[in-house]
Amino acid sequence: MKKYIFLFVVTLLISCSSETEVTPIIPIDETAYFPSNNTTTWETTTATSLNWNTNNLDNLYDFLEEKNTKGFIILKNGRIVVEKYFNGHSQTATNPWYSAVKSLTATAVGIAQEENLLDINSKTSDYLGNNWSSLPQEKEDLITVEHHLTMTTGLVNNPNNLVAWTCTAPDCMNYNSDAGTTWAYHQGAFSQVQKILSEATGTDFKTYIKNNILDKIGASGNWSSVFDVNIFSSNTRSMARFGLLSLNKGTWNNEEVVCESYFNEMTNTSQNLNKSYGYLWWLNGKDGFIATDSSTNTGEIIPDAPADMFAALGANDQKIYVVPSKNIVVIRCGDSAGNTNQLANSSFDNELWQKINAVIN
Repeated sequence: MKKYIFLFVVTLLISCSSETEVTPIIPIDETAYFPSNNTTTWETTTATSLNWNTNNLDNLYDFLEEKNTKGFIILKNGRIVVEKYFNGHSQTATNPWYSAVKSLTATAVGIAQEENLLDINSKTSDYLGNNWSSLPQEKEDLITVEHHLTMTTGLVNNPNNLVAWTCTAPDCMNYNSDAGTTWAYHQGAFSQVQKILSEATGTDFKTYIKNNILDKIGASGNWSSVFDVNIFSSNTRSMARFGLLSLNKGTWNNEEVVCESYFNEMTNTSQNLNKSYGYLWWLNGKDGFIATDSSTNTGEIIPDAPADMFAALGANDQKIYVVPSKNIVVIRCGDSAGNTNQLANSSFDNELWQKINAVIN
């Protein structure tokens, strides 16, 4: 009797296995990928192969379009998973980075330092000469390049007066407090970094950034000026290339563009006044932050984003999000989402990450 039961079970198993279709497992390519610098070809992968929730993609797209987005990209291990354009934008159309270019500029400073052309611990006046500000000499001498990178120059901030806030003339650089004792998001103080780069390298900072970063990663763009602000514009893929360089800690396809030690300093807390700020990069996962309007806030900048995320953020909701723990880069460019008057971080960030999480988690 046992013999017949055994034969019946074996026959049943054979029958089931012959009728059941086995779904093949698609391997996820975890190797780092870098698009060629000389072609528009960019390797892609699918949300399905990553086991992402594709049912929520349309909801994400609808949200992006509703919020005045123009270009949106998600990279995973360097490969394009999502690339969408809205509101008449296209793959080749350009859009301003606004303050997201601060992070690009900070990266260039690290390269110049590695080339021994400048030292971020040196006085600003070592590069711009004395009287670049209206401060008494003993106060001016307190300000170093690092203070400009960390928004801690102590110069008077004029966020409600756009002309004064962006001005870099000496009579606009006024004393508020000793360098390193206060944090304030100050465009004029930042713009001095670009002047320092030009003076230290003997090359216009725009050319220096092009030669030492953009050309090396296959990115491109153009500059324009409003008041004393230098505005960089590019297509969405060039933003993604810079994000990918940053995901790989300053290395592009085995070539070190900026040294990793400086990159780590740049993308970690740079001072204790605003722990969510590095060298012109915003940092998530901290227990508080000072916003661009100088308001003090508890908790993370973007609570629903990964804690290890760092970001280049610009006015009108320009976003370069870099998430090492997930090996992803997210780019959003376009017009203001309309949720806030913040110059960089905004309530739109958290709403967007809720939609992204619904797809990638």
